[in-house]
Amino acid sequence: MSRSSLQHIPLVILGTGYTGRRLFHQAVNAGWNTFSTSRMPDVHLSDIPPESRIAFDLTQTETWRFIPSPAHLIWCFPATPLSLVQTFFATRPMDSGRILVMGSTSAYGTNCGIVTEQTPVNLDLPRVQGEEYLRTQLGAVIIRLAGLYGPGRHVLNWMRSGRIHNTPKWVNLLHVEDAAGICLRALERAQKGTTYLASDGTPRTWTEIFSIASEKWSMPIPPPTPLQEIGKQVSIHKLLTTLHYTLRFPDLYQALDDIERHSSS
Repeated sequence: MSRSSLQHIPLVILGTGYTGRRLFHQAVNAGWNTFSTSRMPDVHLSDIPPESRIAFDLTQTETWRFIPSPAHLIWCFPATPLSLVQTFFATRPMDSGRILVMGSTSAYGTNCGIVTEQTPVNLDLPRVQGEEYLRTQLGAVIIRLAGLYGPGRHVLNWMRSGRIHNTPKWVNLLHVEDAAGICLRALERAQKGTTYLASDGTPRTWTEIFSIASEKWSMPIPPPTPLQEIGKQVSIHKLLTTLHYTLRFPDLYQALDDIERHSSS
């Protein structure tokens, strides 16, 4: 279905946080009539035009009526509790619009090697239960995002603060602008009920990242930490070949250099 044929109804971003803000601006620039929601929109969405803000809290049923219908929905927070998710969608027409859910690659665990869309998810996780309900019962598209970084979420600052250890654990990262762009592309082109993995396509170890950071930004390398989890290596073959998405930030180190220069200016 073409973008123009989808844009005859609004796009609503449910739970507009770090990625949702980027998604809002990308969607507006692409011609979507876009709304952003928050529990306290006037407080948390001050950077969004007032006419585009909506008060919404899944646990406060009186706010559900503020979501226009029909509308396409991008769900940006954990789809829990399942009972409330089910009840919310029971109040909306089945043909209201497309549904896209921002998930996480944490759905696959931390010791699973190479991960594709065929890798079993952990259905013991409440968030995954909600996502899979939306996918299998309502045709939602699931985007399982790798670790997000960007302005305000600077990988080098994580390392400087000791939040990240020097370990050969695999890590998968994705710039927030690509996360937003992938979600918008999937909303426009993905088949209902499909799942996509999203990262920059290059799994790395923290040991490698520390080594490069030492060379490029003179960052001290902390002593190695024993490996406790091998992590995972996310494949984005399906994303590239079926959605034909072109990454805006495929080079982690160039992106970090840009963030570093802007944060110090």
